[in-house]
Amino acid sequence: MTNVTDSFVSLGHWAFAGSFGFNTDILATNPINLSVVLGVLIFFGKGVLSDLLDNRKQRILNTIRNSEELRGGAIEQLEKARVRLRKVEMEAEQFRVNGYSDIEREKLNLINSTYKTLEQLENYKNETIRFEQQRVINQVRQLVFQQALQGAIGTLNSSLSNELHLRTINANIGMFETIKELTD
Repeated sequence: MTNVTDSFVSLGHWAFAGSFGFNTDILATNPINLSVVLGVLIFFGKGVLSDLLDNRKQRILNTIRNSEELRGGAIEQLEKARVRLRKVEMEAEQFRVNGYSDIEREKLNLINSTYKTLEQLENYKNETIRFEQQRVINQVRQLVFQQALQGAIGTLNSSLSNELHLRTINANIGMFETIKELTD
């Protein structure tokens, strides 16, 4: 302590009461200044610091509360989205199953329609063949009839005389008249 008091005495003399002066001894004045400044800061700054910390605490608590509310809302939305997803997946599955059954039904309808069309074409083909056969048969009959008639006329013309020819015509006219009388 003697060193400290010596330093006060050696650097300068203490001024008498009523005078104002600066103490230039840094080692002696710093702890005193620091303790005064700290005391003043603690005394006056305690309320301000407490208010700042309380405000910060309230903001943190409000943020946590808001975050919890948002989290709850997000969980609700997530559950709603999951429900909608399940519903959409079920509808998609139903559309897929219905689509497959519709495709199968359309496939069967197409096959049945094709069979009916083929059957109709087969019937048309058969009718056309029958018609053509009948036409050809009729043509052959006409040709045979014409050749037979020409042959008969040729034979008759060569073997009949005019008198025989007239008797045959008269006999045929008589037959036609008899047939006509029977039909009337």
